[in-house]
Amino acid sequence: MTAESEVIELTLASTLKSVETAEELTTEVCSKAGFDEEEQHRIGMAVHESMINAVHHGNKNDASKQVRLRFQIYPDRLEIHIRDQGTGFDLNRIPNPLEAENLLKVSGRGIFLIRSFVDEFRVEKLEGRGTEVTLVKHKNSRKKLA
Repeated sequence: MTAESEVIELTLASTLKSVETAEELTTEVCSKAGFDEEEQHRIGMAVHESMINAVHHGNKNDASKQVRLRFQIYPDRLEIHIRDQGTGFDLNRIPNPLEAENLLKVSGRGIFLIRSFVDEFRVEKLEGRGTEVTLVKHKNSRKKLA
């Protein structure tokens, strides 16, 4: 049996303005969920990076497409689901930004950062409905940056 959760959902246009909106809402939700200021910032950065990926890589900067943002507040954790309308990606094909040949590249650190800021990170391709990433942050966890 799963503990009941409070759900906050928002559908956003696939624009950079929506990235800002999502990050601002994340701070509010994190505060409501009881996370301290430092954790609010980390979770906000994870959402920022996930939204950038959804808008840029998933929806290819197509403003007619949407990004669905869903927060679920549980007594012990916060789950954030971000769904784009893209075709998905293979996590195993994402280059490691810490390898020598990638150190000076100007992009490619988003997923690395997301994983550093949250306790769990999952990607699911939803056949015909896009790609959804799930970020989970447990309360009272102090995941340190790698």
